[in-house]
Amino acid sequence: MSNYMISIANTDALKTGTIHDSRSKLKVKAFDMLRSKFKPRKGEMSFFVTAGNQTLAFETEGYQRHRQLLILQMISRYCVYLGLLEAQIHSSWPALS
Repeated sequence: MSNYMISIANTDALKTGTIHDSRSKLKVKAFDMLRSKFKPRKGEMSFFVTAGNQTLAFETEGYQRHRQLLILQMISRYCVYLGLLEAQIHSSWPALS
């Protein structure tokens, strides 16, 4: 399994950061849906994570036909880092129930 670098600014919420893959140079940005507005950009891949009452959005930065499995691995590693072990990854905005 690859190692990914997770960068989080000191002033940002813990759930807002960037995941970097040094091999492919792919970046995936994380957004806390309660604290920031997220609007998917054209040409980038987006995923959503739900864990309890938390919802995070993830979007690639500079997506160039990377494998979807790599992106999902990066997101799951970020969730483990945050301690969101019950996280579920969705390819579209999860329906609120």
